[in-house]
Amino acid sequence: MGRLGAGIGWRPEIADAVERMPGIDWVEVVAENVCPGHLPESLRRLRERGVTVIPHGVSLGLGDAGRPDEGRLAALAERAEALGAPLVTEHIAFVRAGGPLTASPLLEAGHLLPVPRTRDALDVLCENVRIAQDALPVPLALENIAALFSWPGEELTEAQFLSELVERTGVRLLIDVANLHTNHVNRGEDPARALAGLPLEALAYVHVAGGFERDGVWHDSHAHPVPRPVLDILTDLAARTTPPGVLLERDENFPEPAELERELTLIRDAVTAGREQAGTGGGTGAATGALPPGAGDGGGVAVLARPGVAARERVGVAQAAVLSSLVAGTPVPEGFDRARMRVQARALAAKRADVVAKVAPELPVILGAGYRELFLEYAREQPMSGGYRRDALTFAGHLLRAGRPQEGGAREELREWWLDRSGPAPRRSGGRVARTARRVLRRQRG
Repeated sequence: MGRLGAGIGWRPEIADAVERMPGIDWVEVVAENVCPGHLPESLRRLRERGVTVIPHGVSLGLGDAGRPDEGRLAALAERAEALGAPLVTEHIAFVRAGGPLTASPLLEAGHLLPVPRTRDALDVLCENVRIAQDALPVPLALENIAALFSWPGEELTEAQFLSELVERTGVRLLIDVANLHTNHVNRGEDPARALAGLPLEALAYVHVAGGFERDGVWHDSHAHPVPRPVLDILTDLAARTTPPGVLLERDENFPEPAELERELTLIRDAVTAGREQAGTGGGTGAATGALPPGAGDGGGVAVLARPGVAARERVGVAQAAVLSSLVAGTPVPEGFDRARMRVQARALAAKRADVVAKVAPELPVILGAGYRELFLEYAREQPMSGGYRRDALTFAGHLLRAGRPQEGGAREELREWWLDRSGPAPRRSGGRVARTARRVLRRQRG
């Protein structure tokens, strides 16, 4: 793969602005948001101009205790081929838990959650990565994530965890410097120490994004300007190696194009400052971001031992307990910071409300100002188990069963919306998932 240069996350809301921006060498698109057979015209035009487009997955869940879903892998492969991408990217995270592995209901986080840095979790992750590599037509790169909480009893630092992951699988790394800053504020992890221990020869490219701090917690919002501490971490990284590509992420609250261009200039300046610190030809990593021979395609790397069923079960039970506490109201597992877990639970519910409003924009229109309060009330009773579009339908069915909204015209409009997308009668999934999750997890703890 050649050098990428400077890029920006392509989003429909800023598609026209991105096409007109000077100096954009490549873009990244959320894989789940594009259909291979019906690519947006803006992406088609960018590709015709020679702009590289890379699909960035958010729902594969390679850190899940279970094996990667074949359908999700096939969909990611289709998008890579449709976009002519030189690689695909995903996250080192778990996004769902429960199911047959733990004999408990399958729960969806709707968000990227940190995997425990333990030997069991690393073994599971490595095998899942190799399964994904075998199914994808191009190399895979994985991103470090931001986290609001830490796992008790971790056995490895982030740098050790990622270094061994690369050594055992040959996977590339997508380093998000904003996430390093988030973990510094939220978990006390030193970004410089993390960078010093990372295998930067495996670097595919870099993410840069903004966020905000509230009550001592940093929220990786992707909706605020890039702060100076994040740019400083980027400069530190660039002093150690030449990043093959650097990309600005912005997912909402989009500013004027001139402001985005200003942020891209600040990012370029931060990289230049890092190269100046390193000196001519300096840096401690590979100057091109190239991997050792054979790495990235799974060849020429250490033989990977398969994790036993017991290891997957141990990881599965731990993840199910954590996710159930966050979305189904079960007790917070021993050793976790309860205050941080409450913050994470609120953040997950708020994100559900925001994303459902995007995938089903008719709902906030029908429900008016009461939409958010009604959704958060629903989210406290009903964990997500099948993605955001199903969540929207389940939410509407939940309201209709309860005779809401009270205003008859709005209720009839909601019913028509639900019938048009679902079926003749709201399915009764209600609170059974949460109740069953509590019973199963109580038996497992006992």
